Amino acid sequence: MNIQEIIAKKRDKLELNKEEIEYFVTNYTNGTISDYQAAALVMAIYINDMNEEETTNLTLAMAHSGDILDLSELGTVVDKHSTGGIGDKVTLILAPIIASFNIPVAKMSGRGLGYTGGTIDKLESIPGYRTNLTIEEFIQNVKKNGISVIGQTLNLAPADKKLYALRDVISATESIPLISSSIMSKKIASGANKIVLDVTCGSGAFMKNIKDAENLASMMKKIGNLANKETVCVITNMEEPLGKAVGNSLEVIEAVEFLKGNMEQDVKEVILELGSYMIKLAGKGQNIEENKQKILENIQNGKAFEKLKKWVSSQGGNISFLENTQNFKKAKYIIPVLAKKSGYVNSLNAQKVGEISMNLGAGRIKKEDIILPEVGIILEKKIGSSVQKGETLAYIHANNEELAKTQAQNLKMVYEIQEKKPELKKNILKVIS
Repeated sequence: MNIQEIIAKKRDKLELNKEEIEYFVTNYTNGTISDYQAAALVMAIYINDMNEEETTNLTLAMAHSGDILDLSELGTVVDKHSTGGIGDKVTLILAPIIASFNIPVAKMSGRGLGYTGGTIDKLESIPGYRTNLTIEEFIQNVKKNGISVIGQTLNLAPADKKLYALRDVISATESIPLISSSIMSKKIASGANKIVLDVTCGSGAFMKNIKDAENLASMMKKIGNLANKETVCVITNMEEPLGKAVGNSLEVIEAVEFLKGNMEQDVKEVILELGSYMIKLAGKGQNIEENKQKILENIQNGKAFEKLKKWVSSQGGNISFLENTQNFKKAKYIIPVLAKKSGYVNSLNAQKVGEISMNLGAGRIKKEDIILPEVGIILEKKIGSSVQKGETLAYIHANNEELAKTQAQNLKMVYEIQEKKPELKKNILKVIS
């Protein structure tokens, strides 16, 4: 068996068997197969696709290319993963809610790259918060407090890290077999028994339309089930950013406000849907609507917010910032973006908003870029909002005045305002359970 034969087989639209896929993953991970050979195979997969069996075999080979985290001593662990979006502060809100039901939350999250934000960057905007715990500390925290969220300290799915970087530079990112195997290999390696996937759909997501989102969700669900990980996929709307805040400490503040009962409607709907399925998979409630009420109760009675404080404190974070969010460092310049005409907001392209936030310093263009936690955007008007000429659409939070003014003009161009009120899309587009 050699890599040239495997490339030729996929080039000719033939199915790769389990042994061929494992050979490729093992030898690309250890450096025997070169980047240019791997690039040829990845492009052949991108063009000619993979069937379910091939995709599952690729996922499992990637999952077993490094460490597999064993969380069995914690009982049933339900993980939540998003396929990425703008203003996505869901983990910050959902993790303490789920832990407040005595369901263990043991989660490894990533950093942001490009216009999508990373949970770890958001958590690190809380002074003192440690994301680099040892695995022993991580497990101990979950046993003691029911919750811990850390960066990816283990060598989890190293094949995915190499393939992800390669796909990016050869423009082969938007492939359902490659996206689904990338996500699910990490989920399988990170040790959860059951998985709830937030599959985002729209301008700020990998999947721009519902058909592609459904195909991706169906593929990931099948992979999860074949790997004995019960999986539910919730397809959510990412046509505009989620909530009002885009940026690291700004999103932490919005998450804290949510857990204190001040909830943006779109965030609320996504949290209730994902959380209810997590509770169901954990065996703590079979009725989705009843589970939603339980979540609201644990927000109203303060249990979820107390769990947030316990979690952050146990990882060195200063909880005075959660008790009073005015303590967070503020950007030097906060500039309003004013409406150029009256009407209704018709569209607010999530990707473009994410790019503006990234240009302000809230995201990374290159892996080594330094994040500025305090910068970003607060959206006062979203799709369907009524607007008067001269009214504030949003606020730019920046540390450079010229940059702030430039990006305020850019954001004004992203807002599309029309006379007629648009028909609003649902926030929950479909559930594949």
